[in-house]
Amino acid sequence: MLTRNTFGTITLWILCATLAVAQSASLATSRRLQIPNRPAPLFTGEQGKQRTEIHFDPLTSDVTMKLLVQDPSGYFIPDLHRDNFAVYENGVRQQNATVEIEHAPITLGIVMEQGGRYKGFNKTSSDEVLRAGQALLGELGRNDKVAVWEYADTPRQVADFTTSHDLLDQVFLNSEVPDSSETNFYDALVATSKVMKAITGRKALIVITSGVDTFSTAKYEDALNTVRDSGTPVYVINLGPDLREAAKGYANAGPYAHLNWNKIESQLREIAAASGGRMYMQNNTLNLTGIYDDLMENLRVRYVITYKSTTNGPLNAPRTVRVELVDPKTNGPLEIIDARGSVIRSTVTVENQYVPNSSKSEA
Repeated sequence: MLTRNTFGTITLWILCATLAVAQSASLATSRRLQIPNRPAPLFTGEQGKQRTEIHFDPLTSDVTMKLLVQDPSGYFIPDLHRDNFAVYENGVRQQNATVEIEHAPITLGIVMEQGGRYKGFNKTSSDEVLRAGQALLGELGRNDKVAVWEYADTPRQVADFTTSHDLLDQVFLNSEVPDSSETNFYDALVATSKVMKAITGRKALIVITSGVDTFSTAKYEDALNTVRDSGTPVYVINLGPDLREAAKGYANAGPYAHLNWNKIESQLREIAAASGGRMYMQNNTLNLTGIYDDLMENLRVRYVITYKSTTNGPLNAPRTVRVELVDPKTNGPLEIIDARGSVIRSTVTVENQYVPNSSKSEA
């Protein structure tokens, strides 16, 4: 026979079991961060290795890192908090790290193809290129600086670094179409990458091009090596597919008529990846908003982690840094899910080492 005490024991057991299940469910929930639904990647090919900015203050021993956290499609993962980041230096967990999100001002070089040999086709291609360049102005902040180059047989700077949108708008509106010219892409990329190498802070080259090269002095390998050395990510707006279609309407479409477009596309993709940038394929320039939004987020937005280094040792010796995403309630890995509830893989882009005596290091 069941007594009142027995019923009380069973009720207490059920209550405890219910609480345990609820706590377990809560724990499972706490290990998950849901990110918003995002479209398929807008860029093609692999994401190039992107740089982590690391600064060491010798007076305070504060280390500041600016890094990316991305989902498999290359989108920035929002809504991470200070206690989601576990920072290790030389294998030792660093305490009291602060975390913020930065939307940094940027310095851009816009490089636009304006060649193609035949005036009629030049006009068609030029309209596409200029429209693509002008559309970028709507994405700029008031503190962003922009310089503009055009290239045909040689690169020509048509605007020095400026924050004036009115001045830049006039550049795109008043650009003249060359009568007849080459399109020396490699020379233009080498020249502009060398200029950008001297620029400090967050920077990039936006290259609006078909990727066609006719008679550059520089070879493809020269352009690729210069891009790597520049430390400047190259974001390519590949207008090859659009211009290839436009070329079909011209009997004398110059170098666009008979080309190995697969090879050109492969080269542009490699240039973007080698520099830490991205390549975008576009069939027309009527609406580039999505591409420019993606590009600017990838370039501008970073998590900023600051901590006081506990490492003792010479300031000219490298120190290793590791960043992990954790669930603060368990110290286990942070589980991130998409809008459908599927678990996704996150990528924390952070430099492996820094040397304190180098006041700023970019991997």
